[in-house]
Amino acid sequence: MNQGEPVYSGKAKSLYRTDTPGQLYVRFRDDITAFDGEKKDVLTSKGSLNAMVSAKIFSLLEDHGIPTHFVRMEGDCGMIVRDLRMIPLEVIVRNIAAGSLSRNYPVPEGMPLDPPVIVIDYKDNARHDPMLNDDIIVTALRLVSREELAGIKALALKVNEILRRFFADIGITLVDFKLEFGRDADRIFVGDEISMDSMRLWDAATGVSLDKDVYRLGKGDVLEVYREVAGRVRTGDGQK
Repeated sequence: MNQGEPVYSGKAKSLYRTDTPGQLYVRFRDDITAFDGEKKDVLTSKGSLNAMVSAKIFSLLEDHGIPTHFVRMEGDCGMIVRDLRMIPLEVIVRNIAAGSLSRNYPVPEGMPLDPPVIVIDYKDNARHDPMLNDDIIVTALRLVSREELAGIKALALKVNEILRRFFADIGITLVDFKLEFGRDADRIFVGDEISMDSMRLWDAATGVSLDKDVYRLGKGDVLEVYREVAGRVRTGDGQK
């Protein structure tokens, strides 16, 4: 694979063209940020841990019929992915109340949500990713059709079912997670990443955080936690 010109650089990943039409190279960097980039550090090997976990999860989803942008791993810190036209939406599936849901609403942290709650934010750092409703998405912003939005929500819930079972088998509670979607022609795929940066995970036995909250809230050694999750995911990969 020949790494081509840069396409995009985000808070923790960089995207490059490749010599294969329709495919891009994603490099997971060792950067970690929180609070819209106000807190940031560089943690050696963090990128490779997130890349491995994302690749395992995308492979798991593909095995269950979920269309994703994942093509293959490329080295320790990278993936080859389908070139999508990303939809600027962050689709968050919540199984248990935590984070902003409990901060902004009278919903106690730790309360189970059955059925799961879907929250959709507009992906725009300058506007601090404001929450959207269906009419703003479809009528005002015209990002997707109403039918496409219904399909995205159904796909997100299906992903949730698969991941909840997978993580339960390795002793982890999937509290919530973020998905992003993109188009290739007229088909919508799951894109971006699914890693400890984009999920809220609690140890099933102790309730201890196993995700980026450890960094956000100064709860301990976040790199050690990421290694723990990666190790369990690697072991659980054979169960799929």
